[in-house]
Amino acid sequence: MTDAASLPETPGLTQTERVVDTFLAPSKTFNDILRNTSWWLPFILLVVATIGSCFAIDKKVGFDSIAEHQMTKTPAAAEQLQQLPPDQRAARLHGAAKFTRIFTYGAAIPFLIIIAIEALVLWGCFNFGLGARTTFGQVFAVIMYAGLPRLFISLLTIILLFAGVGTDGFDINNPVGTNIGYFLQDSSAAVKAAGAFFDVFGLWSLALLVIGMAIISRKSIGQAAAIIVGWWVIFLLIFTGVAAAFG
Repeated sequence: MTDAASLPETPGLTQTERVVDTFLAPSKTFNDILRNTSWWLPFILLVVATIGSCFAIDKKVGFDSIAEHQMTKTPAAAEQLQQLPPDQRAARLHGAAKFTRIFTYGAAIPFLIIIAIEALVLWGCFNFGLGARTTFGQVFAVIMYAGLPRLFISLLTIILLFAGVGTDGFDINNPVGTNIGYFLQDSSAAVKAAGAFFDVFGLWSLALLVIGMAIISRKSIGQAAAIIVGWWVIFLLIFTGVAAAFG
């Protein structure tokens, strides 16, 4: 009988292979996370996509227009802005535009904080709720790779803006028509907020997250989906409620 110790170890996936397999064979990527929790390439892609889409927005729309659109999305806010003297209104819009530009270009850092919080919540739910033995690093890596389909939103934003499409009334929070909410501009804020959750790439990422968490936790797809989809529904209700209250 061959000594198991003498058998060569199966080489792990490279970061590039992981990214490619996330789209073609996700189970390979998520199984490889059990070997190594590195996630630097998805983060680099996130930074590049963020800077690229921000550059397109800056050149083709302008953050002054973005700030004005954001500050006048509700009738009350628009009325309050119009009541200001011209010099104060211009100063407020300029300050808002400057803040929006800085925050948007550096959005990758807040994203990491949000992902860390999400990883902590899922780690707790799976380990204490289902008795899994995942590590925080494994959960964090799964979230990073599962979020890769969302990069297509930035890519489409860049392509469409440089093609001159969608520059009028551009909404930085919902830039392209990949979700139902994008096509409900005449509906209430609550309906648009709910529709934004039904996004092609967002749902794709959600499905990948279910697969990845099932693999690293060694639980069934149904168990993983119960937790992840459950949180998705909770956030849908929260964001819809906030939009209804302040929209």
